[in-house]
Amino acid sequence: MKKRSLIAAGALVAAAALALSGCAGTSGSSDDSGSGGKTTLRVAVWSYAQTPEFKALFDAFHKANPSITIQPVDILAANYEDKVTTMLAGGDTTDIITVKNLTDFGGYAQKKQFVPVNDVAKSLPGDSIPALDDYKSDGTYYAVPYRQDFSVLYYNKTMFKDAGIPDPENLTWDEFAADAKKLTKGSGANKVYGAYIHTWNSMVQGYAAAQQNKSYDKPSYSWMKNQYNLTLGMQKDGSIMNWATANSQQTSYQTMFETGKAAMVPMGTWLISPLLADAKAGTTKVDWGIAPIPQITSGSKITTMGGPTGFGINKNSKHVDAAKKFLKFAAGPEGAKAVASIGIVPAYHSDAITKQYFGLDGMPQDALSKTAFNPDVIRPDGPTGPNAAAIGNVLNQEHQLIMTGSKSVDDGIAEMESRVKSEVLNQ
Repeated sequence: MKKRSLIAAGALVAAAALALSGCAGTSGSSDDSGSGGKTTLRVAVWSYAQTPEFKALFDAFHKANPSITIQPVDILAANYEDKVTTMLAGGDTTDIITVKNLTDFGGYAQKKQFVPVNDVAKSLPGDSIPALDDYKSDGTYYAVPYRQDFSVLYYNKTMFKDAGIPDPENLTWDEFAADAKKLTKGSGANKVYGAYIHTWNSMVQGYAAAQQNKSYDKPSYSWMKNQYNLTLGMQKDGSIMNWATANSQQTSYQTMFETGKAAMVPMGTWLISPLLADAKAGTTKVDWGIAPIPQITSGSKITTMGGPTGFGINKNSKHVDAAKKFLKFAAGPEGAKAVASIGIVPAYHSDAITKQYFGLDGMPQDALSKTAFNPDVIRPDGPTGPNAAAIGNVLNQEHQLIMTGSKSVDDGIAEMESRVKSEVLNQ
C-alpha cells in the first residue's frame, strides 16, 4: 500500500442531541470536578448536529477515557472562523479548537495562540499520518490532524456508457475537457452538462498549484494561465455551467451530480458520504464511480489537492494534559477507526482503515475507484502560512473577475501579482 493510500466513503449519521453519552450540552464552563479526578474538556466545533464525525470521535474517546468528558462548544459553520478569532483574542478558555483548514492554522500559529504539541506529534506514527507536518510552524507543532480530504473525479457511469466513452481513467485536463464536450446535451432546463466546476477559486488555482508544485506566497502566478484558459474554454463551449450563473444561483455541486445534471464533478472526498446516504435514502439513483483527478500531462504521477482538519489546544486552556491525551487519540489509529466508521477520511492511514471503507454499503468496488484513493501526492488546496488569509482574499477576488469576463486572464493574473506584493507583502 502506498503511503497515501486511503479510501473514503460512508453514510451521514444523524446527531441531533447534544446530551449524548460522553458529551454534555454546549452551555456552562469547563471544569475539574475534583471528585474522582474527572475532567471536562470543552471543544470548539461547527454545526455539531450536521457534522457526525464530532460525536463519533468524542464518544469513542470518552469510552476509552471515562474520566474525561467532552463538551462541544457548537458554532454555526458560516460564522466559525470569525467566532473562534474573537474567542481567542478575548482570552476564552475553551480547551481545544477544531482547525478547519491550513489557512486558519497559519494565523493561529503566527499569533502563538495554541500550545506547542511537539510531544504529541512525536508520539504518533508519523509515517502513517502524511498530513502531520502540515501543522508545524517554525519547527514547532501547534496542532495535529484527524481527517484528510483530497480531490477526486466523480463520474456518472451510465452517462459514460450511453455516450460510448471509456471510463475516465488517467485523464489529462485536455482529455477531461474533450469528454465533457461529448457528454453535454440538451438545452435550457433540460440541459445536461458534461462537467460541473464549482465556483471556488481553488477549482482552478488549486489544481494548477498542486500539479506544478507552486507556492502562493511567491507572487508570480503565470502558472495559473493554462488552467484558466481551459476552464474558460469549457465555459464558452457550454460543457460546464457559466460561473456567474452558478454563483448567483448558489448551485450545489452535490445536486448537479445526484440529479444527473452533470456527468463529471471534480470535488473533495467529503462528497462520498452524502452520496451514499442519499442513495440509501432513495433520493438519488445515480450510478457513480470515482477516478483520479485529471493531470496536466499524460503518464505523470497522480497529484491532487486537499487539506487536513485538525485540533489545537488553546493556550488559555486549564486542562492541557487531558487535551493532549485527546489530540493523541484523535490523530492516531483509534480516532481514525471512529471517524472512518461513518465514512470520514481520517488523517491516519492503514490497510485496516482502507478495508473498513470498502466494506461500507454502497461504496463503488471497481478498480478505478480504488485507484482514485491512492494518489501519489496530495498538496495544499490553497495558501498556507501567516499570510494565507490575505493572499487568499486577493486571489479569490481576481478569480471572480476573470471567470465573469470582467478581466482577461493575463490582466487578472497581473493584478493578483501586483496586489499580493503591495497589499500583503508590502513590497
